[in-house]
Amino acid sequence: MDTTIEVRGHYDNGVGTSSAASQGAVTADLIANRPALRPGELLEFVPGVIVTQHSGDGKANQYFLRGFNLDHGTDFATFVDGMPINMRSHAHGQGYTDLNFLIPELVDRINYKKGPYYADEGDFASAGAAHMTLANRLRDNTASVSVGENDYLRAVVTGSTPLGAGSLVYGAELGHNNGPWVTPEAFHKNIGVLRYTQGASDQQFSVTGMFYKGAWHASNQIPLRAVREGALDEFGAVDPSDGGDTSRYSVSATMRKRSSDALLQANAYLVQSSLTLFNNFTYFLDDPVNGDQSRQHEKRRMGGFDVAQTWFSHWGGLDVSNKVGVQGRYDYLSPLSLYATRNQQPLRAISESRVKQGSVGAYLENTVQWRDWLRTTAGLRYDRYRFDVDSDIAENSGKVSAGTTSPKLSVVLGPWARTEFFVNYGEGFHSNDARGTTVHLTPKEREPIDPVTPLVKTRGAEIGARTEFLPGLQSSVALWKLRSDSELVFSGDAGDTSPSRGSYRSGIEWNNHYIANSWLLFDLDLAYSRGHYTEHDEAGDHIPGAIGKVASFGATITDLGPWSAAFQMRYFGPRPLIEDNSRRSATTAIAYARVGYKFNRRWSAQLDAFNLFDRRVSDVDYYYASRLPGEAAEGVEDVHYHPAERRTFRLTVKATF
Repeated sequence: MDTTIEVRGHYDNGVGTSSAASQGAVTADLIANRPALRPGELLEFVPGVIVTQHSGDGKANQYFLRGFNLDHGTDFATFVDGMPINMRSHAHGQGYTDLNFLIPELVDRINYKKGPYYADEGDFASAGAAHMTLANRLRDNTASVSVGENDYLRAVVTGSTPLGAGSLVYGAELGHNNGPWVTPEAFHKNIGVLRYTQGASDQQFSVTGMFYKGAWHASNQIPLRAVREGALDEFGAVDPSDGGDTSRYSVSATMRKRSSDALLQANAYLVQSSLTLFNNFTYFLDDPVNGDQSRQHEKRRMGGFDVAQTWFSHWGGLDVSNKVGVQGRYDYLSPLSLYATRNQQPLRAISESRVKQGSVGAYLENTVQWRDWLRTTAGLRYDRYRFDVDSDIAENSGKVSAGTTSPKLSVVLGPWARTEFFVNYGEGFHSNDARGTTVHLTPKEREPIDPVTPLVKTRGAEIGARTEFLPGLQSSVALWKLRSDSELVFSGDAGDTSPSRGSYRSGIEWNNHYIANSWLLFDLDLAYSRGHYTEHDEAGDHIPGAIGKVASFGATITDLGPWSAAFQMRYFGPRPLIEDNSRRSATTAIAYARVGYKFNRRWSAQLDAFNLFDRRVSDVDYYYASRLPGEAAEGVEDVHYHPAERRTFRLTVKATF
């Protein structure tokens, strides 16, 4: 079989398919062949992305990319069938991105972009964006059961069947996991998906309904000093009553209509979600008697749309496309609250708000093929936001409006010898929590404070190249930089992100996909970045959590007789934990592996191993002050970390029907 076809069976990153060296796509074939410890690790198919966890499997993951500790998703936009997953003005953290509602077997494709160079990308997309699409039909109907250590259990049914003029896709999942924690995590989740699609790719319509419910006991980060002194097991918890529960219900619709000279794309969505989190990050620092546990709670209703029309034409013999798009979103949160608690029992209200937040974005994009070797894409985007906060602290109520304009430009040169070159520039933004835009008194101490900037500007540029010069190899390299007017960093005392100084980052990425033969695929992705604050402070100019070195190596074997296998190693290097760089995180390297065997057309099995070499490493590290019983009132500055799970195995048996 032709090598290029084989490469595109896993990726759609060939010459001529993108506007930047860092843009690409991953297909369902590769997704199905690699093991994943958690659903959020789907985003690790985006080269350079690291996905970890610091507070239990039921909570949104921790994400890293391009020198960012993205916390739970800020500055990386994620979508599923056009629905934005990043949550604005969230109870726990701005841009909160929880992917636990996904059934990976139903994901058909992941289209990814990096940098603020695309007119159709708005809020949270400065570092990058990932668009996941669900399958319109499945090759097979399947039922599988996975079992593993620590009472891990996962049962999944997926399939599709003709219905009328279209196809009905369905999926259901039940899951449970205790993990290695001294207090069993008891993470239990239920997922259901029902999707109807009709038409081919040029005339397509779909409607999708999804539901998800989950509950768990948290495995929060722990103080290193307590583990070293033997006072706490490495899989223990200072406050074992931490935990959470969540739910998500959605209905969405997409439409695509293509003719010889035009393309209409549209989607709309309605989402109702809720989340309750009990977290205690500082233990007894603020309240020596009851402890510092808090309850963060929200109930959200969200709706929105995205409509884009593209016209294809010829201007003076040049191929030209012009695209116009409008996007809207409205979030209503009531209640949005923060309570002081002890063993999950409320002690006092810290703040409670009702938030209404709406936005409209409009953009224009023009693409011209000037020569066989020269293509340009120029865009202009405008976003307008309105924040309406009704707080139980009267001084923190109010209404604020803000807008921002974002120009974009991409130049593609080539191809020459199956190699093309890219130059990209763009401006973007992320929104801040609505409560921060109207705040005048701190919720805890009731001290005066200035409101934050509603929309934070970012500016980025990139030069890169992609080549398929060597048969079977797709290779790309990108040098990039990104400036932000205000950095969001983790606050140990609050347990979420808070605005800080402006920042500047730069780096280089090298991504490689190589098909050695019809059954063997290799991947190698390397990234290096540097970051610092642009405003000097005596405390230091390093950005806490700014990841520097990232590497990922993978080998995938498919259809080697009845056998299949996969190996994946990921590495992320040390990073500053405080501004003066005097405390740095440890290095983390973890390997996953899979061996699969197909008994016959109907039955197959696979064995997955996570943390294959049983490395004692951390998922995430922070440095801040906390207080354990008996310590000084001012607490102790220390590393707080979440250990990666030790080596664990999971066996899956699957039936095809």
